Amino acid sequence: MPAVTDRQAGHYLYEGALELERPSLMGILNVTPDSFSDGGRFDHVDAALEQARRMLDDGAVIIDVGGESTRPGAADVDVEIEIRRVVPVIEAIRRETGTLVSIDTSKPEVMAAAVGAGAGMINDVRALREPGALDMAARLQVPVCLMHMQGQPRTMQEAPEYDDVVTDVLAFLTERVEACEAAGLARTMLVVDPGFGFGKTVEHNVALLARLAEFRALGLPVLAGISRKSMLGALTGRTVDERLAASVAAAALACLNGADILRVHDVAETRDALRVAAAVREQGQAARNRTDSGFGETRS
Repeated sequence: MPAVTDRQAGHYLYEGALELERPSLMGILNVTPDSFSDGGRFDHVDAALEQARRMLDDGAVIIDVGGESTRPGAADVDVEIEIRRVVPVIEAIRRETGTLVSIDTSKPEVMAAAVGAGAGMINDVRALREPGALDMAARLQVPVCLMHMQGQPRTMQEAPEYDDVVTDVLAFLTERVEACEAAGLARTMLVVDPGFGFGKTVEHNVALLARLAEFRALGLPVLAGISRKSMLGALTGRTVDERLAASVAAAALACLNGADILRVHDVAETRDALRVAAAVREQGQAARNRTDSGFGETRS
């Protein structure tokens, strides 16, 4: 299938489904019994497919399917169980909608099974650091999102520390991009994610959001996943199912600060907010371009 290109970054993702000239929405589909927000709601194929269709109708262009919770304290899931959870859902979504499906996993065996079932992207919270994951991704040759996480899901929130969270996360992602290139994954197939909520305090997360534009120095699309996360609960005092307004606000701020892909639960509401934020971002960029070209300079 043809690639879709971002003319600014020269980036492409396969499947003809993703347009990166404006921020794009990745809908979260957890087919798990224990995910922090929607565990157990979509762990049957029919329910998962219905939710995928709903998110696509609301404006998502990628469906991110996950079969293992990565919330703080989450237990590990056996490879075969994870495969049994995700493969039928991926097959159904691809068969019924043809949309781009991302597999949210760190296990090479799950990556292979998911891509074999029709997934066209890997979204890895461990940035291909598990044994065999980098080699598998290089063999599969599908786009990969590399995310930063300090520690492991069970313990990552116990006492996260950084010299400077943005500088440290950027250095990590730079190293992982280089490792991918050395393994045979073209730079044009990579996306980076600073990993909101994965081994970060509230202050760390706010700093990442405020300085998200710095990650564009890598010249790669930036994904932001903040939807319903505990940082929003800490800032607002709201429970998980009361964080819609905060999630939409965070997505809009991420868009204004340079995010290309927003990974979200509430697609329709986020789509509306991003239309406003993207219009403001485009106008701001146009004004900066005019200034850079000398159009706005005053005469002496």
